[in-house]
Amino acid sequence: MSNSKTAMSLLRYRGEHCLAVIDPAHCGKTTQELYGIGGATPVVGSLAEVDSPDALFIGISPPGGQMPEELSLVISTGIQRGLDIVSGLHEFLVENEGFCQEAERSGSLLIDVRRNQHRKTAVCADFRPGCLRIHAVGQDCSVGKMVTMLELERGLQKRQADAKFLATGQTGIMIVGNGVPVDCVVSDFVNGAVEELVLQNEQHEILLIEGQGSITHPAFSAVTLGLLHGCAPQGLIFCYEAARPHVKGLPHVPLKALERYRELYKQLASERYPAEVIGVALNGRNISAAQAEIEKQQVGDLLGLPVCDVYRDGSEVLVDAVLELKTRITA
Repeated sequence: MSNSKTAMSLLRYRGEHCLAVIDPAHCGKTTQELYGIGGATPVVGSLAEVDSPDALFIGISPPGGQMPEELSLVISTGIQRGLDIVSGLHEFLVENEGFCQEAERSGSLLIDVRRNQHRKTAVCADFRPGCLRIHAVGQDCSVGKMVTMLELERGLQKRQADAKFLATGQTGIMIVGNGVPVDCVVSDFVNGAVEELVLQNEQHEILLIEGQGSITHPAFSAVTLGLLHGCAPQGLIFCYEAARPHVKGLPHVPLKALERYRELYKQLASERYPAEVIGVALNGRNISAAQAEIEKQQVGDLLGLPVCDVYRDGSEVLVDAVLELKTRITA
């Protein structure tokens, strides 16, 4: 389940389009029982048990993005049935000769979400003054940056604000249908791809740019910095997981103090455009509701910032912070 972020997010944000989850190890359950989301959506053992599907989404995001061998058989079955296959893995469907031959016969579309042709460097563009750019940054990978921004979009839109979520990872792109898969863009062009994404959407009043990785992560910091300088945010939402013991996947690498992350993100972002951290999104999945209340109070006092858990509390605290920043900048 730790690698099922894509499946869980699709159930949360595109649940009305999800017929079933294929997982032989847990068949017979509902996704609500397995993931805590999705209601009565069934978990089945094979594609044959799904009634009238039109597409197969690869719902895992394993380290390195390699395709597990058993998954290839499911994909092949889906192609033979004429389903479109949507994959966010680094191992591309269109580079598999067998899949391509089967798709040609069945008419299936092979959609590799991460495959891209971004080849422009950034030009330090002047973005439209009335477009407020808010960017999620994190303590580590998989701390809730995408979910925070999607929930923030919902909250702002409820307040009648013209807010738009910009996806920068495979799951976000699957949810909204477009974006830039920054972790699969050639390094020289990450800033430029993100800059272009902002330019294409700057007609909106508020842009909510999904974050990736962490500025101190030994493996993924380059993508994080490229995003910071590509989207030139005025406001940063810092996302972290309470009680996380170390960097994800690297138990010998300790996480840094929360104050240090705030300092680094503000300084590095401001080298491109003046920025400030305006709020904190707590991921409290490993602590109780009572512990989360204490955690929010302590972190709020420590950083002098509003703190909320968008799962438990909703996004109102962060919505207020974004609108307050917008008012200050406009004034």
